Amino acid sequence: MSTFTTRCPHCQSRNRVPSERITEAPVCGKCKQPLLDGAPIEGTTDNLSTLLKSDQPLVIDFWAPWCNPCVGFAPVFKQVAQERQGAARFVKIDTEAQQALGAQYGIRSIPTIMVFKGGNRVDMINGALPKTQFDAWLNNALTK
Repeated sequence: MSTFTTRCPHCQSRNRVPSERITEAPVCGKCKQPLLDGAPIEGTTDNLSTLLKSDQPLVIDFWAPWCNPCVGFAPVFKQVAQERQGAARFVKIDTEAQQALGAQYGIRSIPTIMVFKGGNRVDMINGALPKTQFDAWLNNALTK
């Protein structure tokens, strides 16, 4: 049985999740909040491939803590993740901490937002957007 480790978006504790249970809405062992829906998930080299195999579309924000537009866009990304709970999974990948993932996906500027369906990238945009523009772009990307 393969597993991946993810940090709880609510209490920040680390949780090991069996890969085959990703569709069963796992909860945090500590705070009992949902691990994979309702708040952006921390993307790592350990969990991204499993998250990409999910039936739900995956929206990934490649960012860095020193990037002012990234920090400004974070509340928009979090709010949209909450509003679209169950329709898509939202992942944030810190390109400083996860340099291999930044290189793997050819990240040249941040923030970069990518949408994946069935493990395949269907759309991408660079730069921070206001909520209304991000919602409009995401609506279009999710229909592809």
